[in-house]
Amino acid sequence: MLLATAEVCLPPMRYTATAHAAEDPDAACSSCHREIYEKYRSTPMAHASGVAMDGFTPGDFVHAASGIHYRVYEDRGRVYLSYERTSGNSVENLHGTQELAWFLGSGKRGRTYLFEQQGYWFEIPVNWYAKKGIWDMAPGYLDAKTMPMTLPADQGCLRCHFSGAQQALPDARNHYAALPVLHGGITCASCHGDGAEHVASGGAKAMLDPAKLAPERRDSVCLQCHLEGKVVVAKQGKSLGDFKPGDDIFDYALFFVRAAEQGAGGRATSQWEALEQSACKRGAGDRLICTTCHDPHSSPTEAERVASYRTRCLACHTGAKYATQHHAEQPDCAGCHMPRAATNDIAHEQVTDHRIQIPGARISPPPAQSGVLRAVHEEHPSDREFGLAYAQLATKGDREAAQKAYGLLHSAEQKHADADDEQLHMELGFLEQVMGHADAAQAEYRSALKANPFDAVAEGDLALILAQERHYDEAMALWQRAFEHDPAQTAAGENLAQVACGQGQIDLALKTLDRVLMFSPDDQYAKAMAAGMRSGAIACGSR
Repeated sequence: MLLATAEVCLPPMRYTATAHAAEDPDAACSSCHREIYEKYRSTPMAHASGVAMDGFTPGDFVHAASGIHYRVYEDRGRVYLSYERTSGNSVENLHGTQELAWFLGSGKRGRTYLFEQQGYWFEIPVNWYAKKGIWDMAPGYLDAKTMPMTLPADQGCLRCHFSGAQQALPDARNHYAALPVLHGGITCASCHGDGAEHVASGGAKAMLDPAKLAPERRDSVCLQCHLEGKVVVAKQGKSLGDFKPGDDIFDYALFFVRAAEQGAGGRATSQWEALEQSACKRGAGDRLICTTCHDPHSSPTEAERVASYRTRCLACHTGAKYATQHHAEQPDCAGCHMPRAATNDIAHEQVTDHRIQIPGARISPPPAQSGVLRAVHEEHPSDREFGLAYAQLATKGDREAAQKAYGLLHSAEQKHADADDEQLHMELGFLEQVMGHADAAQAEYRSALKANPFDAVAEGDLALILAQERHYDEAMALWQRAFEHDPAQTAAGENLAQVACGQGQIDLALKTLDRVLMFSPDDQYAKAMAAGMRSGAIACGSR
């Protein structure tokens, strides 16, 4: 059975990560801003990432659903992940070790690690969940029966944990010419921009002060990482990876949520969407921003937390009623008005309700699973933008969204027939394919590949159509190219191996399966196919 191509979303520190980590990019700021520098160094943002050994959190657990024993351990100053499963079925046996390069996550909420294979960077399949103090599978994989080792570490994953995230090579979103990041942590530059000229001029050249920017640009400094949305659509020709402090985030992308959605929609980093629904924000408008309550340069200790946030509340809610009379027995304003609830996108985690509600006045319904979308901060999205948003939901099986996406994207295509729009053609190709319109899907996929020859998903899905029409040579060439430049596309590799075997090309089939298993060692379909070919149980050339 041929497999539909699936799009998938981190270092062996044998080289220079340690050297980079020793170079504190904020050290130049400390000579003039020592107090801020020292306070900031204790915040979670400052420790959002780093060299694996600096964030070593030992782990040892057996994942029940897959039966795999995972360990995260240290040996002679290096950090490793080991994985093992013993079974009576040789296909299910698993044993291996992977050196880890960087940690990702401050440890306040959680932590995971990144590793490298042949210049491709991945996130390990397990996470530390700090609130419950447990190790478990990565978000979205709690019930996985096999080990997911091809979770790409792309710029979307890295940019909110590393200030020095680099651009990937054009052939795959997690393929880097060297290190994917230059140093760990979120540095001054993430909010204040590049300080090279400021330092070189002895301070004469001013740094960016977000507080002095227009509201949209000021807020964008925080929103680059604290606005998640249900789906995100990059504007044509733009990438969120190109955002710089001082820019307007909405010039780069639109963030869509369900129109009926309440609060953060169960997402762990959707505080802004919830805040916009609060009476406080609606009343204060642009005067209420993230830094009204949160000092970006320091974090209160647990002992300071209640008093610190109460002080922020009383700055607006003045008078004796609030200061001394309003539930004087309970000084924790946030505990009542901003309760925490479990998130849907990250297991074992909670999100603070930034709607700032009156207790008992409103009951939070479960996150909306269907219905129309709306764009945050954009009243009139284009057909393209709306269509791509619904198309993302369609890939998760939302049939209503698929119908909406189909009409909107065709409308956008007709309005901009000459547009070199890879994403539009790719998503239309997918929709045509699932609706059984093979010829139309082929045309869209070819247009997508004309716009971006490295679109591995378009290559893989076009190859599937061609193979079903018995155009095996072209299908194999597309799968070979897709899997060669993006090894996370294991379905492309497996399809290539299956068709190559049928065509009598057993060497190509086995070489491809060996590469699948190098990147995805628990791929049982690839294991069984390779074992069958080598034993003769699968006779290549017989189909």
